[in-house]
Amino acid sequence: MRNLNHLSEIFNSYDTYIIDLWGVMHNGISLNPKAIEVIENLNKNSKKIVFLSNAPRPSLKVIDFLKKMKMDEKFLSKVVTSGEAAMLAVNQYKFGKKFYHLGPVRDNSIFKKVEENKTSLEKCDFILCTGFFDEEENDLNFYKSLLKGYTKKKLVCTNPDLVVHRGDIEELCAGSIAKLFESMGGEVIYYGKPHKEIYEMCFEKGEKVLAIGDNLRTDIKGANNLNIDSLFIYNGVHKNEFKIDKDLPKLLIKYDVKTDYFQKELKW
Repeated sequence: MRNLNHLSEIFNSYDTYIIDLWGVMHNGISLNPKAIEVIENLNKNSKKIVFLSNAPRPSLKVIDFLKKMKMDEKFLSKVVTSGEAAMLAVNQYKFGKKFYHLGPVRDNSIFKKVEENKTSLEKCDFILCTGFFDEEENDLNFYKSLLKGYTKKKLVCTNPDLVVHRGDIEELCAGSIAKLFESMGGEVIYYGKPHKEIYEMCFEKGEKVLAIGDNLRTDIKGANNLNIDSLFIYNGVHKNEFKIDKDLPKLLIKYDVKTDYFQKELKW
């Protein structure tokens, strides 16, 4: 494991870069200028850049969000989201036809093609979880009561992340509801990192790949699952869990992962 001062020291060792968005490229409010400099240099050197996000929305919605932040369109040719992968499965009736949507209205685009099949918890074949209702954003007890009688139904989780930081504020994600559902005895089907299937949309066999992310449970665990190299950005989702570089080995043991490189923030 190496403390990497600059990505430029190793960039020639890889063909393909799978880069997380939230926590690496932006903080939910603005782009990270140093990370933008990295992708500008990778692009100049003809490296393949894939943005892989656990966003519970179709890729096009995430691309629109990045454009609003003023990310250059030339970097957005390959954006893969957990929402996109889940949407394809829902459109193919992989878990049945009728679903109950557990999540905010802003995520409705994930079931646009099959919205006539949206129904109540009682009548649904499965629960489609994209996150928290706007009016019940942090109360897990509300969701425990809501789901209590429905643990025989499968829950499809479109974002395995537990938390995210919007600026300095920590917000819970769909993964927190999924974990709660599992603790109640329910079965969860996850779309997104660290699960192998999502990576099939990102690279071919034989490509030398570096995964870059700030989440040990998803970004780094996903890289480990695929046996690809990884760079951990430690000033992201885990920033409150350790103070100095020497605490990092303990954190890796805690999450049962390994990483090849680490940086405070992504920089060239």
